[in-house]
Amino acid sequence: MSTLIYVETTIPSFYFETRANPEVAIRRQWTREWWDAPNLNQRLVTSFIVIQELEEIPGLKRDDALNLIRPLRLLGYNDDVADIVRVYLEHKLMPREVMGDADHLALASYHKCDMLVTWNCRHLANANKLGHVRRVNALLGLETPLLVTPLELLGKDADEN
Repeated sequence: MSTLIYVETTIPSFYFETRANPEVAIRRQWTREWWDAPNLNQRLVTSFIVIQELEEIPGLKRDDALNLIRPLRLLGYNDDVADIVRVYLEHKLMPREVMGDADHLALASYHKCDMLVTWNCRHLANANKLGHVRRVNALLGLETPLLVTPLELLGKDADEN
């Protein structure tokens, strides 16, 4: 059985990141290592929200990032997902924004993804929020995907290169 992984916007964005600052460069490296390592046990999916967010990036990086995710299956967004987003916002799980973090989490939860991979450690892959996310999802009858970074999927620790 394969692992269903929702790819959030920061993944294709970091794959083509050009800033030279050391923290950004290492995240780019880890993103590329994870993305480029073939894993037959993983099925990657994404959503139109990722596409919309990537379309806001100026220039060549936008086109490269969109091409990277083009082969991925897009998860459907329906009224049930929108209802989940509303509950997340009511419970202050995620910031209020039009099509954002709450939508990514709702899509991954509704479509029973095993994982949501992201570099957004402030709102999504945030251990301090995980208990709250699990409680709200349990109230909704949803499983909570693992909220992980590419580094975690590589099985490395932050001190390794």
